[in-house]
Amino acid sequence: MTSVPQALPQQHVVVEGQQKRTRPWRGRMILIYLVLITGAFLTVVPFVFTLSSSFKSVAEIRQVPPSFFPVNPTLDNYTTVLNDPDLPLPLFYRNSAIVALMNVFTNLFTSSLFGYIFSKFEFPGKRVLFVFLLAQLMIPFQVTMIPGYLILVKLGLLNNLLGLIVPSAINPFGIFLMRQFMKTVPDEILDAARADGASEWRIYLQIVLPQIGPALATLGVLTFMFNWNAYLWPLIVLTEQNLRTLPIILTWYTNAHTNQIHLSMAASVLVMMPVLVVFVLMQRWIVQGIALTGIKG
Repeated sequence: MTSVPQALPQQHVVVEGQQKRTRPWRGRMILIYLVLITGAFLTVVPFVFTLSSSFKSVAEIRQVPPSFFPVNPTLDNYTTVLNDPDLPLPLFYRNSAIVALMNVFTNLFTSSLFGYIFSKFEFPGKRVLFVFLLAQLMIPFQVTMIPGYLILVKLGLLNNLLGLIVPSAINPFGIFLMRQFMKTVPDEILDAARADGASEWRIYLQIVLPQIGPALATLGVLTFMFNWNAYLWPLIVLTEQNLRTLPIILTWYTNAHTNQIHLSMAASVLVMMPVLVVFVLMQRWIVQGIALTGIKG
C-alpha cells in the first residue's frame, strides 16, 4: 500500500520534466517554420506578381493603388507577344533548348565518368588533381571570361552555339557531386562484377549509373536551369540576333517595349515557364540527390 503514494510524485516529476524539455523544442520549431514561410513568401511573390501582371492591361498595371491580381484578366498580351514578327520565339526556344540539353548530356557523361574514377580508383596524384578540381569552384567566372573568349576566337566558335557547349563540357561541381554520391555504392558489388569478368565500362554503364539515378537527375535539372537562364556568357559569345538565347532576347524585347510593361511581363512568363515545369517535375529528385551526397565520405 505504501508503494503507490511513493510512485506518484516520481511520475509527476518525470512528466513535468518532459514538458519542460518539449516546450523549448516546440518554440524553436515554430520559429524555424516562421522563417521558412517568410523566405518562401518573399521568393514567390515576385513571380506571382509577374504572372498576375501578364494578364493585365497597361492601364491596370499603372493604376494607383496597384492591384495584385488582375481585375479584368486578358490573354491579349500573350497573343501579341506570340504573333510579333520581330520576336520569332520558336527560333529562340530552339537555341536555348539546344544549348541547355546538350550541356545536360555532356555534363552527365563527363561528371559521372570522372566521379566514378575519383571515387573508385587509386592512382598517383589523385588527391592533388581533386583539390585542383575543387579549386576551380573558387575562381569567379569574371577571371576566366577573357581567356575563355580568346580560346573561342582561336577555335572559331564565336557566333556558334558550340561556343556555349564546349567550354561547359566539364563541370567541377558535377564531378564533385557524382564523386560524393558514388562513394555510397558498395565496392563489393564492383569487385564481384570484376571477378565475373565484367569490363570497367560495363561496370560503369550497367552497375554504377543505375544506382545513382537521384544524383544524375539532380545534376541534370541544375545544369538545365543554369544554362537556360545564362545571360552574360551567351551575350559575349553570340552577337548575331538569330543565334541568341531567350534571356538575351527578353532583355532586347523589354528595352524595345519600355512603355508596354504588360508585354514584357508576358514575355518573361513565356521564358521562365520551361524552367519552372522542369523544376516542379523533378524537385523530389533534387532534394533526394543533394541529401544523399553526404552519406559517406
